[in-house]
Amino acid sequence: MSVQWFPGHMARARRKIREILKWIDIVFELVDARAPRSTRNPESDALFGEKLRVVILNKEDLADPAVTKAWLEALRGDGTEAVALSADRRGVAGKLSAVAERLLAAKREAWRRRGIRSRPVRALVAGIPNVGKSTLINALAGRSAAATGDRPGITRGQQWIRVGLDLELLDTPGLLWPKIDDPRVALRLAATGAVKDELFEAEEAALFLLDVLKRHYPDRLRRRYGADVPVEGSGPELLEAIGRKRGCLAEGGRIRTDRAAAVLLHDFRTGKLGGISLERPSDEG
Repeated sequence: MSVQWFPGHMARARRKIREILKWIDIVFELVDARAPRSTRNPESDALFGEKLRVVILNKEDLADPAVTKAWLEALRGDGTEAVALSADRRGVAGKLSAVAERLLAAKREAWRRRGIRSRPVRALVAGIPNVGKSTLINALAGRSAAATGDRPGITRGQQWIRVGLDLELLDTPGLLWPKIDDPRVALRLAATGAVKDELFEAEEAALFLLDVLKRHYPDRLRRRYGADVPVEGSGPELLEAIGRKRGCLAEGGRIRTDRAAAVLLHDFRTGKLGGISLERPSDEG
C-alpha cells in the first residue's frame, strides 16, 4: 500500500511555517499515541530545526498504556521532550503549560536580563491530519477556538489563538509528507484515520489491524465480537466472522467484508476495542 497525497494547501502551509518560525518560541508536535513513529512527519526535524519542541503523544486513552510508557522512555532516552495526554480530557492545559514553562524558563530569564518586556510565549501546534491539533487548542484555550472533527484535513488555514496572558498558539493544517512508500506506515495511517478513507482500501487496512490484534490483543477480539470468533484463523476468515456477527450481509447471505472492515476500523478508532497500539519502539519501520 502506497499513499500519495500532497495537495497544494500543504505545500503552501509548509512554506508559511518556514517563514514564521523566527517568531516561534516552542513547537508542540502532536503524534498519535497508537502509532507515534508512523504519525510523526519524517521531515519535522528539518522543518523545525533547533526550535524547542515537545512531542505530544495524543489520544493516549486509545493506546496501550504499557506501550505508551515504552515510547515515552524511548523518546526521552534520545533527548526528546515528550508527554502523553488525551487532548479532550481535563488537566491538559496545566500539564502542557508546566512543560512549556520549564523549557522556556531560560529564555524568559534572558528576556528579563536584557530588559525586554515580558510577552506571551508563541507556540506552533503541528502534526499530520486528524492527530488532534484543534482539539488540543480548544482544551488550552478553554473554548471552541478551532474547528475540530474526526476527518483529516478539517482545519483550514492558520490562526493565532490567545490562551490567557502568557501563551499564543498558532494552529496549522495537518502536514503529510509527499509520498508514503512504506506499506506498514501507510496502513497505520489508514487505520488511525490520518489519511482520508477514499485513499485506501478499507479491507486492506482492516486485515492489517486484525494481524496486530491477533498477535497482541486476541482477548479484545473475543470480548468485542464473541468468544467463538476464529482468532487463530486467517485474517479474511476472521473478518468474515466479524461481518457475520455484525449483520454485514448482502442478498443471498453473502458477507459484505467491506462493511465488516468499516465496523472494525470504527471500533478501533473510537476505543471500543480498548487501548490498542499499532507499533512499538522495537518494531522495524
